Amino acid sequence: MSELRPHLTAFLEYLRYNRNVSPHTIRAYETDLEQLLAHIAAGDGCKPSAVTVDRFDTDAVRGFLSELHARGNSRASSARRLAAVRTFARFLVREELLPDDPTALVGAPRKEQTLPAHLATAEIQKLLEAPDSATPQGRRDRAILELFYASGLRLSELVALDLEDVNVRGRVLRVLGKGGHERLVPFNHASADALSAMLQDRKLLVAQGTPDLTAAAFRASASPPEPWRGRKVRPATTSERHGRRRSAVFLNLRGGRLTTRSVDRIVRRYVREAAIAQRISPHALRHTFATHLLQAGADLRAIQELLGHARLTTTQRYTHLDVKRMLEVYRSAHPRAKK
Repeated sequence: MSELRPHLTAFLEYLRYNRNVSPHTIRAYETDLEQLLAHIAAGDGCKPSAVTVDRFDTDAVRGFLSELHARGNSRASSARRLAAVRTFARFLVREELLPDDPTALVGAPRKEQTLPAHLATAEIQKLLEAPDSATPQGRRDRAILELFYASGLRLSELVALDLEDVNVRGRVLRVLGKGGHERLVPFNHASADALSAMLQDRKLLVAQGTPDLTAAAFRASASPPEPWRGRKVRPATTSERHGRRRSAVFLNLRGGRLTTRSVDRIVRRYVREAAIAQRISPHALRHTFATHLLQAGADLRAIQELLGHARLTTTQRYTHLDVKRMLEVYRSAHPRAKK
């Protein structure tokens, strides 16, 4: 019987080139399946590289889930790992390496019904006003916060925005979401104004060819920083991918594309400065966007399209947040509910 790891490598290549799966998802699948290999190897007393295909059976999968539970992994985390294992098992069956799917009789852990954190209207207003709009860095951070709240973007979608994806005059974004699905997302006048102000700073940064500006120079608002001679613009700012020239919208202090980790730190910093009690992440701003739209009477299908959800059931959890409005509608509309 052949070893399992070479087939794992072939599976990841299949996802990358045949299914066009995002690099982030491929890394997650690789991590999850390497953990499965390590679990099977520990039970057999061998190295993960020595695990054979026939050891990938139902007992191994159930044992793996039990180990995750013993480690204290959440149900959602275990369910995600099981999804990776299922996909790998089906690949092996299709390649005729396994006679049957070992995950067919394994039930997925039921996910906890948690309500997403979100901000009230007064809280989001305090957060948007927290950055100092008198400085280039503050204007950039204000644009990030405004765009999160105005469009409901995922963190990865925001940092991946290129200049050609943003139509400031038309107030619409072209967003590449999960699974490579592209969608158009509108944004409001406040976001357009914040983006326009930030893009003026960005033009100055790139035009001077000074991507390696110090933090102090970038924050200075009185006069343009002195150019650093002989420096070239970093590839993170302008690059070629699939024959298309890419220029990041949001830049860091060195002129490169902001990372997801940097944007996460930026959001959490202003949450603290705005004295908001909740632990709010960039994803919570996405929840806030959806919740406020629903409270204002937006159609659930429209919210689904704006968020880029593949299934309506994913969007429906926001209906649980609007119990107060539901009671108000009931009491005002039902004949027997009125005094």
